[in-house]
Amino acid sequence: MAEEEKEEMKSFKDLGLCEELVEACDSLGWKNPTKIQVEAIPHALEGKDLIGLAQTGSGKTGAFALPILHALLESHSKQGYKSAPVFFALVLSPTRELAIQIAEQFEALGSGISLKCAVLVGGVDIMQQQIALGKRPHIIVGTPGRLVDHLTNTKGFSLRMLKYLVLDEADRLLNEDFEKALDDILNVIPRDRHTYLFSATMTKKVKKLQRACLRNPVKIEAASKYSTVDTLKQQYRFIPAKYKDCYLVYILTEMSGCTSMVFTRTCDATRLLAFILRNLNIRAIPISGQMTQAKRLGALNKFKSGECNVLVCTDVASRGLDIPSVDMVINYDIPTNSKDYIHRVGRTARAGRSGVAISLVNQYELEWYLQIEKLIGKKLPEYPAQEEEVLQYLESVTEAKRLSQMKLKEIGGTKKRRGGDDDDEDIERYLGVKGKSSKKVKRK
Repeated sequence: MAEEEKEEMKSFKDLGLCEELVEACDSLGWKNPTKIQVEAIPHALEGKDLIGLAQTGSGKTGAFALPILHALLESHSKQGYKSAPVFFALVLSPTRELAIQIAEQFEALGSGISLKCAVLVGGVDIMQQQIALGKRPHIIVGTPGRLVDHLTNTKGFSLRMLKYLVLDEADRLLNEDFEKALDDILNVIPRDRHTYLFSATMTKKVKKLQRACLRNPVKIEAASKYSTVDTLKQQYRFIPAKYKDCYLVYILTEMSGCTSMVFTRTCDATRLLAFILRNLNIRAIPISGQMTQAKRLGALNKFKSGECNVLVCTDVASRGLDIPSVDMVINYDIPTNSKDYIHRVGRTARAGRSGVAISLVNQYELEWYLQIEKLIGKKLPEYPAQEEEVLQYLESVTEAKRLSQMKLKEIGGTKKRRGGDDDDEDIERYLGVKGKSSKKVKRK
């Protein structure tokens, strides 16, 4: 135990980082390194490849960003600023939002050293990104598909001089969705490089890991393989499917002062639920993969700023997003892949704070829920609620759902008449009108 405490109390300076980065950590309010940083950074500074497994919210981005910036600064001092290496490191992420967030962290850590960073993700004007690449950034953060677009079509852009490759949320990037793009990227970057794989969960995809060309990697597990943090209070409620909306409204009303993320299985469900909640004067906003990038970021910013305190989302928002103030996660739909549960509930109780996760389990989802309990190795307590109290919301919830379905149909019809394919504006306009067709949540 004393040994563990000693590990915890290390400073960034003790890890061997240069003075500029120690100051950058201090200015960001990072007083002491987290467990994954303590274990990963010294190996990285020795030039080792890494496989890092840690709970979500444990400081993984710092664990790979700091060694890369340290190496960049060392090459600066050897070569002088003018000839500092460009396209020095590439960080790949499975989602656009996570890529943007990683880039922001790099920029914050590198603000005192003239660091240049480019973000290459879909849903954003490719010309702007080509201009950013023309400025010769040191760090590139992107999603695999858009990076391949640039490697194919952007004149003069190549990663032949790349020194570092990071796969963040590596278990997702090693899935078949990204297989072809990842192969294309691995074929055009140098084999002689440093490679870091980081994730909250890692499946044993040994062949795929070998494909990523790791050389005798150091494996760091800063937590048990599939775990949730101790400060997270997890509960479930077994309910009939027909009353699920009622239970959701009941919980959100009971916890009305909280910021909450509600996870659904489909993009359509995020929109419908956001409509229903808005009709009941609950400040909800949807985010899903069907929305344009600008709308997704807009929704995220409204949630972060507190303008909306309920974010209704698909698993696009379960990976890596650092929204520090999430008090509660509700699994409206139980994930079919139990590992997604770890990522979802990891949006709350971050960096030592406490949080609540409640799973609404209907009769059709019991098997998936039992898989989750098996994965995390514990039986969860039941969320306490009197069904008579919950069903007092039934009338107003049923009416709100009817109005919302009508509105969605109307928006769909308008879209067909206009021949448009993007109904974000309609939805935002509808969701933005507070209380026009809204009714205060009323009990029977």
